[in-house]
This record gives sequence, C-alpha cells and structure tokens, in this order.
Amino acid sequence: MCLLDEVLDWDPVHIRCRSASHAAPDHALRARGRLGAACGIEYAAQAMALHGALVASDQESAARGGFLASVRGVRFAVLRIDDVPGDLICAATRVAGDRDTVVYDFRVAGATTPGADFQTLVSGRATIALQDSVRSHS
Repeated sequence: MCLLDEVLDWDPVHIRCRSASHAAPDHALRARGRLGAACGIEYAAQAMALHGALVASDQESAARGGFLASVRGVRFAVLRIDDVPGDLICAATRVAGDRDTVVYDFRVAGATTPGADFQTLVSGRATIALQDSVRSHS
C-alpha cells in the first residue's frame, strides 16, 4: 500500500511528500467509513521509509528495511484526516541514528477548511528499527 503521491523535496536529513489518497472512499485504512487521525502516523512512516531509500541510493549503498518500533509525543489536532480538503503534506526530519535504529520527528499537515493555511494535523517522534539489526528467534 503506497499512500504518498510525490516527493516534494529531500536532503540527507529531511523529506517532504504530498498525498491526496486520504480522501479516497476505498482507502485501505478506513474503519467505519472514516480515516482516523492515527492513520497519519502511517503516512509519516512511509515518508521516513522513502527517505531512507533515497539516502541509501544517493550514497550508493543498499537500502535497509525496517519497522516502526515506537512513536512518542504524538499530538493530534484533528480526530480524522479523510475530511481534510486538499492535499496532505508529510514531513520527516532525521534527528538521530546509528547502525540499528533511526529516529525521526514527523509532521502531517493540511488545510482543515478550503483555502485556509496548512496546519499541523499529526506530529510526533518515531523510532525505526532497521531490519538486519533485528535478531531472529528461530
């Protein structure tokens, strides 16, 4: 499931993406006909994953898979995001990282009424555990 439509800009520390998929009536994350604000975390996580792949490609190294290990300090300014008119802007900033984990601050923004300025809808900090750092338990 790819939720992002476009990378607007990126560098080794930041990424900013655009998406309009939140308005789709057949959105895979909808529950009871709604797309709750917590789904904004998945939008941000996809931006983080894309950032990791772009940085690896730019450094001519293999991209490493990972999973969302934790989110902290999450703030919701809205209850749902499917009724946000216009695009969502998903931004992530890498604030720390080592061989095993990467930490990003993230923000999902949108205009809550047509023509209004963009405001932060969902924000927080996420820790990504990189895949080959996870030991198998077989």
